[in-house]
Amino acid sequence: MSKSIICGVHAVESALRNDTENLGQIWLDKRSRNDRLKKLEKIAEESGMRILLTDADKLDKMAGNNRHQGIVAEYYKLKAWTENDFYDLLDGMSEPPFLLVLDGVTDPHNLGACLRTAEGAGVHAVIAPKDNAASITPTVRKVASGAAEIIPFIPVTNLARTLETLKSRGIWLTGTSDKAKQTLYQADLKGPMALVMGAEGAGIRRLTEESCDYLISIPMSGQVSSLNVSVATGVCLYEALRQRQTS
Repeated sequence: MSKSIICGVHAVESALRNDTENLGQIWLDKRSRNDRLKKLEKIAEESGMRILLTDADKLDKMAGNNRHQGIVAEYYKLKAWTENDFYDLLDGMSEPPFLLVLDGVTDPHNLGACLRTAEGAGVHAVIAPKDNAASITPTVRKVASGAAEIIPFIPVTNLARTLETLKSRGIWLTGTSDKAKQTLYQADLKGPMALVMGAEGAGIRRLTEESCDYLISIPMSGQVSSLNVSVATGVCLYEALRQRQTS
């Protein structure tokens, strides 16, 4: 069992509502008892959680470089998602899989934003390489605003092999690339599919691109040539959601 710290109103509230068995002590700023913190204090008390009042200096030390908004909590993660868990998830699904693959996204803020958007768009799981990529950290949880505690995040040892396994299961891979011959809005994003997004700046790697069934691009009408990966992910996921809801 590993212990970490989560901080911020959204992250702690999500854990209180969805994952109380993995929560430990909760610390609140005794001098900053605004309505949001009072609401969380009530939820925590109703859940039988132990609440400690402390000062902002201690919260600053516990949170490190993360903005805590007056609340910090211990978080025990009993079990991380594995590839086998992921395939069990796929086997038990009654609807077409809707997946997000992040190929080497290293910035924790971008990962957190992608997780938040993915959960909001109804993505069933997010897949990423174990190496040379961001993992779930307090910063990621904070930016994800609770989504990191909800959506399955699957770190894989060999991304290319995982992509081939998805294809063998009938899941179509759609990658984003400036080499694409069709745009996001020309693509069919319905049915079992995985959207493959690349790292900041570099995009998806060559082997990853070769694994994709289709490549798409986001039309750019201004002078800027590309979007931040988390923004691009949001644009693509919500176009996919629109298509899937109207099919």
